[in-house]
Amino acid sequence: MRWAGHVAHMAASRAIYKVLVGKYEGKRPLGRPRPRWEDTMGLSRVECEGMDWIDLAQDRNRWRTLVNAVTNLPVP
Repeated sequence: MRWAGHVAHMAASRAIYKVLVGKYEGKRPLGRPRPRWEDTMGLSRVECEGMDWIDLAQDRNRWRTLVNAVTNLPVP
């Protein structure tokens, strides 16, 4: 998640930013859609569901608080 905060501050034209938040192009294979990395980041475990994580990462203090909260959650 700390790395995602760094990526959120990058320009949208950077390749790594496109990989992180980009959408697939072309035909989708049959079956369940593949999960995106940003869907599995752990924001759903903390009460941030529905928040745009890129906007949240722009405020460094709130992002740091969120990262610390997620990393200190007990692992099931």
